[in-house]
Amino acid sequence: MKKFAVFGNPISHSLSPAIHHMFAELTGEDIHYDKIEAPVDGFEQAVNAFFADELAVGCNVTVPFKEKAFVLSEANCNPEAKTAKAVNTLHREGNALFGYTTDGMGLVADLLNATELKGKRILLIGAGGAARGVVQPLLGSEPELLMITNRTLAKAESIVTDIKHDAFCAVSIEEAKKQLPDVIINCTSASLTGDLPMVSDGLFSQCKLAYDMVYSAKATSFMNYAKEQGARSTKDGFGMLVEQAAAAFTIWTGKTPETAGVIQKLRP
Repeated sequence: MKKFAVFGNPISHSLSPAIHHMFAELTGEDIHYDKIEAPVDGFEQAVNAFFADELAVGCNVTVPFKEKAFVLSEANCNPEAKTAKAVNTLHREGNALFGYTTDGMGLVADLLNATELKGKRILLIGAGGAARGVVQPLLGSEPELLMITNRTLAKAESIVTDIKHDAFCAVSIEEAKKQLPDVIINCTSASLTGDLPMVSDGLFSQCKLAYDMVYSAKATSFMNYAKEQGARSTKDGFGMLVEQAAAAFTIWTGKTPETAGVIQKLRP
């Protein structure tokens, strides 16, 4: 049996055990997956105790520990984790801990379930850690242009400076509107409180997909606004949650689970 866990504080709400046990059933893996609520000042000790078990293979990490997980695995991180300075997946190989940020992989996989990305114009709204972690996988999907905007434009410009790419640029919301983006992604947490991120009338006039990284049982404020403004379709981030978990499962086991049925069964 392989042992896995998700670390967070709080963690009781996590769907990760349900998701990964479904993946295991689909792929024939024998696993046990726990929720572990680590003390806010005791994450490193909790992780070390978990990996002291020879059956422990890997773990997921959620708030508020992603930055601490990065510090633990900084020498062996994927590029997305190094850019975001945050890790949501740890994998033990021998005596070394490898760190990954799978959010971008999950986002791209879920976007591709709904629309094409190659040759399209994509806009990210927000320049926090969520945005940082998804830029490189989005660029790997070969868009014509990837734009990022933020209320404080300097924060968006900082990400562009860190991730130099000819197709990646920081823009004001008015400049973004002139580019007629095909896909618009809300990377902020505004929808958690029913608020809107920085948007503008006319921004969604040619939008094929408005995507909110936040998920809930009903359409978010961002999704509703986008639809009213002419977006052809909208989607929340529940599929991203399952797809990023699938990426972690593949890192740990080498197996790629089917996600559509899991998304359908577990969706709120």
